[in-house]
Amino acid sequence: MTDAVAGGSASELVVERRDDGVAVVTLNRPKLNPLSRALLAELSGALATLGHDLPRALVVWGGERCFSAGADIEEFSGSSAAGAVAASFHEALDALAAFPRATVAAVSGYALGGGLELALACDFRVVGENARLGQPEILLGIIPGGGGTQRLARLIGPSRAKDLIFSGRQVGAAEALEMGLVNRVTSKDTVLAEALSFAVELARGPAVAQSFAKQAIDGGLAAGLAAGLALERRLFADVFDTEDAAEGIRSFRAEGPGKARFSGR
Repeated sequence: MTDAVAGGSASELVVERRDDGVAVVTLNRPKLNPLSRALLAELSGALATLGHDLPRALVVWGGERCFSAGADIEEFSGSSAAGAVAASFHEALDALAAFPRATVAAVSGYALGGGLELALACDFRVVGENARLGQPEILLGIIPGGGGTQRLARLIGPSRAKDLIFSGRQVGAAEALEMGLVNRVTSKDTVLAEALSFAVELARGPAVAQSFAKQAIDGGLAAGLAAGLALERRLFADVFDTEDAAEGIRSFRAEGPGKARFSGR
């Protein structure tokens, strides 16, 4: 089943709601999905619309050839314009990072600059063997401005992040997996299928508990250990009020672990 959350022949974003509870957001800006301010605004709007009727999981896909080669460089014309571009990136990618469901970036081909920053805003990254990932902004004499200096360092550590950002070099799928930049590597022909399979697996779980765990992890990283532990205690108590917690505990007592069928409520 497909819902035209963002649609029309001129749309640079296509959103599909599937019957298995997974929504797919597809970048649709040939040839290399440059991330313009207009496309980022579409992404922000699509996420807001999905937020009114949440899927169980979300996949972001750029197509078989390229996830995204980065920001639309035609929009860089000085510090004022660059600030506006950065603001558009932060609005859209912060919304994606805070999306209250598991998110999976499905990356085939290039994920560079703003394209990698888009993938970093997702919880997980499934990439093809043909993937090339990097923050090449330094080669233009500039730095990442869409969250790359922050999310990359938090994901792979500051030293490795500086290696990629200072050099501007691209890494292949195997090196990206070794450094913890991506979660799964698959053949270039099965990237979307593997990402969807992963998302469906997540969608079968307790969606509210996943959302609470995401809040605790990300909130704790942003606020420090003491605040993170306080946040965890609050969310741990709150999650017991969900239908999924009641079902999970009932099922464990009756049948043992791994048998619960969660509703996502």
